[in-house]
Amino acid sequence: MLEVKFTLDDVARTRFAISPLWEVVAGVRVLKGAPDQTLHRRWLERVRPRLAASRLDLSPLTELIPVEGSIPGFLCPPPTTPQPSLDVELAALRSTPAEWIRTPGVELARLADTVAAYWELAMAPYWPRIRTLLEGDVLHRARRLAEGGAQRLFDDLDPQIAWDSGTLQLASRCARGARRLDGRGLLLVPSAFVSPRVFSVTGEVWQPTVRYPPRGLATLWTPRRTSAPEGLAAVLGRTRARLLAELVEPATTTDLAGRLSLTAGGVSQHLTALRRAGLVTPHRTGRVVLYARTSAAETLLRAAGP
Repeated sequence: MLEVKFTLDDVARTRFAISPLWEVVAGVRVLKGAPDQTLHRRWLERVRPRLAASRLDLSPLTELIPVEGSIPGFLCPPPTTPQPSLDVELAALRSTPAEWIRTPGVELARLADTVAAYWELAMAPYWPRIRTLLEGDVLHRARRLAEGGAQRLFDDLDPQIAWDSGTLQLASRCARGARRLDGRGLLLVPSAFVSPRVFSVTGEVWQPTVRYPPRGLATLWTPRRTSAPEGLAAVLGRTRARLLAELVEPATTTDLAGRLSLTAGGVSQHLTALRRAGLVTPHRTGRVVLYARTSAAETLLRAAGP
């Protein structure tokens, strides 16, 4: 059991981020046989043949990532901004100080190039879907933090996490004892490939971080619904009804345009109309604007039926 002690300043400095580099690392764990094979079966069925056909040498990456146990901190440092690009994170990886690397024989340039090649084959085709899931979770958690503070935030973050009077308790295999944040706050990073574990970073060099499975993860690889209740389509129009149906989780204009085979401009016009009607609301997460259904939209969809 790891206990993380918070002050009021630490609660105020708790923030969220998404890390493409971490998703690469955690995804490699799944490829190597981590426990969440069933959850990501559809992804594995597509990615394994693609990687095999490419003949990409993944050893600079896979040799650093165990199926169980700790992952070297320099390989997946906590992100310093809410939504860094993979290029930004790889630039930081390439410039890692030598004293931070305890694993002998690591060639940073070769490692970064391997990550970039793996990303293009295994992650980039699915990143819009993964990113949307993670951004939706951040939006949900940020609301809970704003509404009820740390207690409400951590109440349903993960079964392996508990909040008790200013102390965050984590069931951890690799870290034990008590840690104080000392005003640094906590970084929370939802991760599609971390399940069923929760990973913590508490070393002195790094920003204290917890990586946890996002809500809705079980539906990540299932086919998305693109139809809408007929009754609702008759009132709103088929396209706007389909947009509402797609917003099971918050999504960007670009994501919605791709799913419905529409132009981004057309989707933007429909979302503007839905926003004016009080059925969707925009939320900015970093540089991305996510659209989410309002409670009025949820009521309409329930009333309209399947």
